[in-house]
Amino acid sequence: MGLKMSEPAKPYFAMVCLQFGYAGMNLVTKVVLDRGMSHFVLVAYRNAFATAALAPFALLSDSKARPKMTFPIFMQIFALALLGPVIDQNLYYAGLKLTSPNFAGAVTSIVPALTFIISIIFRMEKVETRKVRFQAKVVGTLVIVVGAMLMILFNSPLITFLRSHLIHDASSLAGEDYLKATIFLLIASLSWASFFVLQAATLKRYSSHLSLSTMVCFMGTLQSTALSFVMEPNLSAWNIGFDMNLLASAYAGIMSSSIAYYVQGMMTKRKTPVFVTAFNPLIVIIGSIIGLLILSQRLYLGGVLGMVILMMGVCAVLWGKEGNEEENSDEEVFVEVVKCCKDCGNNSVSMPRIDEEVDVEMQYIGKAKTVVALL
Repeated sequence: MGLKMSEPAKPYFAMVCLQFGYAGMNLVTKVVLDRGMSHFVLVAYRNAFATAALAPFALLSDSKARPKMTFPIFMQIFALALLGPVIDQNLYYAGLKLTSPNFAGAVTSIVPALTFIISIIFRMEKVETRKVRFQAKVVGTLVIVVGAMLMILFNSPLITFLRSHLIHDASSLAGEDYLKATIFLLIASLSWASFFVLQAATLKRYSSHLSLSTMVCFMGTLQSTALSFVMEPNLSAWNIGFDMNLLASAYAGIMSSSIAYYVQGMMTKRKTPVFVTAFNPLIVIIGSIIGLLILSQRLYLGGVLGMVILMMGVCAVLWGKEGNEEENSDEEVFVEVVKCCKDCGNNSVSMPRIDEEVDVEMQYIGKAKTVVALL
């Protein structure tokens, strides 16, 4: 007899599995970037593979139920492609090329915090400061930021770079690369968080998340290809064979774009953008464990402390989100009951009062006594 997973646990399992996919993508992509592959070309190939993987399923499953395309929805899809495939992926790869997978994962661990702030600004998250669940989300977000900062400091030579500038010694070139990469990765994180918030808003108007993911990947392919021709005018940069470049492009496109966009869109529709991004810090934790067990990388005490703090923050945010969903479901049930009662009142149907039921019952008893007396 096989094991059956409960329905509430499926979103958590799906999001954790996605983080393993992202961690693997970081390792494979780092290899091809270090070998000289252009990250502009890599992004273009990645989105082309993602479009090819998603398009058949979108055509088959959404052929009858696909919502109508309007100009505002098209512009939202254009913006999604710009935020995700173009800005986020290119800047993330640029930062990854200059640093390491663990450092890139550490910086992008702030995505849940940015998503939470943007969601509050656009009123996708209720500000309920007196409720414990909301306080847990705020504290968890702050804890994630602290854990990410610890991971950043202990996975990079930034401290050495800052110390060398204080003593006017500009010999730390690695520190300059890490500082530049940090800026790239922070902008990528902001773009990625904005992508999730805009995706949630678009799904309310265009409910087919599979077709939406396909069109975002296709639009991202067009935009990233145009950008690549501008940034990489040499056509030899597009050369690709049966090698690691092809593997990295296919893996990133199928696993980290097509499958990830589909699952994240589905979870965003069922949950919220904050729930989806809350699992993002797991990437650096998984990457650190893989590096320790397989690549024999060193793991410092500060890095371990940062991972523990990140996990505490993730758990706090998820606990706060789960409580909000339970409260929202209770409110929806209450609203439905109220609507039902109003409809019943409008149809002139009402429940009998207790005193009326008692009077009817007494009348039946009186009639029964009369019949017995006659007999």
